[in-house]
Amino acid sequence: MKKNVGSKIKSSNANWSFDGKVYKNFDTHINKSVPMYEWAHEIGLDISDFFIKKNSKCYDLGCSTGAFLKKLAARNNEKKANFYGVDEVSNMIKFAKKNCKNFKNIHFLNKDVSKINLQKCDFITSYYTIQFIKPSERQKLFNKIFKSLNWGGAFLFFEKVRAPDARFQDIMSLIYNEFKIKNGFSSSEIIEKSRSLKGVLDPFSSKENLQFLKRAGFKDYMSVFKFIAFEGFIAIK
Repeated sequence: MKKNVGSKIKSSNANWSFDGKVYKNFDTHINKSVPMYEWAHEIGLDISDFFIKKNSKCYDLGCSTGAFLKKLAARNNEKKANFYGVDEVSNMIKFAKKNCKNFKNIHFLNKDVSKINLQKCDFITSYYTIQFIKPSERQKLFNKIFKSLNWGGAFLFFEKVRAPDARFQDIMSLIYNEFKIKNGFSSSEIIEKSRSLKGVLDPFSSKENLQFLKRAGFKDYMSVFKFIAFEGFIAIK
């Protein structure tokens, strides 16, 4: 039985999905449930200035409604770059196409991020997407990203991360619950969202995410954002 998890979105135990009508309230929901989500977009836009050049190709993996790609294309309007949004949820892609209809250089691919073939490119972003990919497939994706980037290109990604030990994990989890309560989520909505994400969302620690990058071949990487259990990383080829 599906229950309310906030922002008029419903889901059932261990069965969270971005499909169905989630796209209608997705942007509202994620802004309320992910700390400083809009500011993370701003970081991505500022960082893009260093990597998007004339005729560059750029990817946003797990593009959802296309909200970030729309900002990115507007920011780099004069560079004649091409932007590709990838998402496996067809309803998200349909909505994203309407959302970005005024940008002819934004293209959408209705494909599984872990299975897509990437063209040579200069900038790749991913906002809270890799955490939903099966752990057994993640290293393959990092390898693919490294291989597809041109020399000097960058991969910027944001993830929910686990704390380094159980005590810190408990502290971060409770602080995050307080954040959601302050943003208007009820106790039942918070519990039902957690139940729906069992076996679907599997975050790794900061150290483990950096190890993915290292094994893929990246030598230059760092954290660019950290708030409670949410972190942004950049890696340059």
